[in-house]
Amino acid sequence: MESRGSTVSDWPALAASGAALAVVAFAVYSAGHAVIYKRDTRAVIAWVGLIMLLPLLGSVLYWLLGVNRIARTARALRPQAGPREPAPMDGALLVPERWQRLARAGDALSPFNLTPGNRIQPLFGGNEAYPAMLQAIGQARRQISLSTYIFDYDPTGETFIQALGAAVARGVAVRVLIDDVGARYSRRSAVRALRQAGVEAYLFLPMHLPRSLGAINLRNHRKLLVVDGRLGFTGGMNIREGHRRTDAGRRAIRDLHFQAEGPVVAHMQTLFCEDWHFVCGETLEGEAFFPPLPHVGPALARGVVDGPDEHRDPLRQLIHTALAEARDRVVVMTPYFLPDEVLISALNAAALRGVRVDILLPGRNNQILVHWASQALHWQLLERGCHIAFSPPPFDHTKLLVVDAHWVLLGSSNWDPRSLRLNFEFDMEGYDPDLGWRLTAWADRRLAQARYVTLEEMDRRSLPVRLRDGVARLMTPYL
Repeated sequence: MESRGSTVSDWPALAASGAALAVVAFAVYSAGHAVIYKRDTRAVIAWVGLIMLLPLLGSVLYWLLGVNRIARTARALRPQAGPREPAPMDGALLVPERWQRLARAGDALSPFNLTPGNRIQPLFGGNEAYPAMLQAIGQARRQISLSTYIFDYDPTGETFIQALGAAVARGVAVRVLIDDVGARYSRRSAVRALRQAGVEAYLFLPMHLPRSLGAINLRNHRKLLVVDGRLGFTGGMNIREGHRRTDAGRRAIRDLHFQAEGPVVAHMQTLFCEDWHFVCGETLEGEAFFPPLPHVGPALARGVVDGPDEHRDPLRQLIHTALAEARDRVVVMTPYFLPDEVLISALNAAALRGVRVDILLPGRNNQILVHWASQALHWQLLERGCHIAFSPPPFDHTKLLVVDAHWVLLGSSNWDPRSLRLNFEFDMEGYDPDLGWRLTAWADRRLAQARYVTLEEMDRRSLPVRLRDGVARLMTPYL
C-alpha cells in the first residue's frame, strides 16, 4: 500500500523549489522597488540588470547599497536644529540684471539667502591652506567647528591634533566631526588621538556591521572649518600629508581650498550645527556660534547644501542652470567626472552656443575605474566642441566651476553620482568678478601645462580599451 503525500526523499526537492521561488519573489520585489522609487533611469537599468543577472546577490546589494535608508531620519532630525534662514529674500535684487535668473534659481534651490559683503580668498594647495587654518585655530577664542571626510593620523594630522588640543587647553570649545569611512583611510585613529587631547570628536554614521551596512554608501563629504563663527574654510581639501607635497609622487595631492569671511560664514556654521545635532543630539546656538558678521568684501555668496536628505537635486540643478546662463566661458575642474546625460547635454548646449567649455581632469586618477568610465563619456563632449584636458601629476583633487569669469561654484562636490546623489556635501556659489577672473587666470595657467584630448584620439583607442572603458561606465551608479 502506497503512502499518501510526500515521502521523506521529496523534502530536499521541495525545499529547493521553495527557496528558488523565494529568491525569485525577492528579486521581483527588489526590481519593482527600484523601478518605482529610483529617480535616475540609468540607475534603474543598472540595478534591475544586476538583479536579473544575479537574483539573490543583486537583490541583497540593492537593499544594502541602492536604498537611501537615512533620508527620513535626517529630515526628521534637521528641523530640530533650527531654521536655516528666518526670512527668504529675492537674490535677484542684489545682482546685475545679467545674473538675475541664476540668482533666482539659487533662491529656489538653496536654503540660504544670497548675502553681500563677503571676502573669499583662494588657498592653493596644502602649503597655503594648512598654515592659514592652523593660524586661525591658534587665534580662536571661543569655539572651533571642524568637519572633514578624511583626517589622517600622519604628520599633518598630528599638527592639527596638537593645535586643536592646545585650543582646548586655553578654554576654547572644540568640536570635530569625521566621516567614519574617511577615518578608516588612516591606520591609526585620529578620533582617539583627538579625544585624548580633550577635543569633542565624533564619527559621522559610524559603521556597526552588519546593522549599519545600509548606510555605508551615504557619507559626509563636507569640509568645513569655522573659527569663532567669523572665519571659515571650505573647499575640497581633507586633512592629510599628501596635500603638502609638491612632487609627482603617488601620495602627492594637488587641491584648492578657500578662506571665507562675512555673512556667508553663518551658512557654514549653520550646516555644521545641523550635522552635529544629527550625530550627537546637541543643539548649538547663541552668539558664540553666530556672532554679528559685518560686511568685509565685495562677494555676493551663499551656501549650497546637497545630500540624500535634500529634495530636488539642488546642486545638479544649480550647475545645469549656471551652464545655461553661460555666454563666453565655462571652466570645470573635478577629480571625478561622471556627469549624467542632463549635465552632458548642458555642457554640449553651451559649446554649441559658442561658449568656450574647458574641462580639466587629472591625468593620473587615484580611482582607476572612475578614470576608465570617464573616458567612455569623453567623445560625447568632444564631438560637440567641448575641450577636455588632462593635468600632469600630481593627482589633482580640485573642484571648481567658473562661468564667464564672474560666477564661481566651489566646495566639496565632484561631478559624479556619489556627490550629486549620495554624499552630504557643502558648496558655495559666489558672484565676484575679481575672484572669477583670478580663478580663470589660474585655470588657464593650469590648462597651459595640460594635455588636451582630441576626438580622434578617443576614436583611435583599441577595441579592448574601448570595451574596458565601456564596461567601467556601466558601473557608474556604484562608483
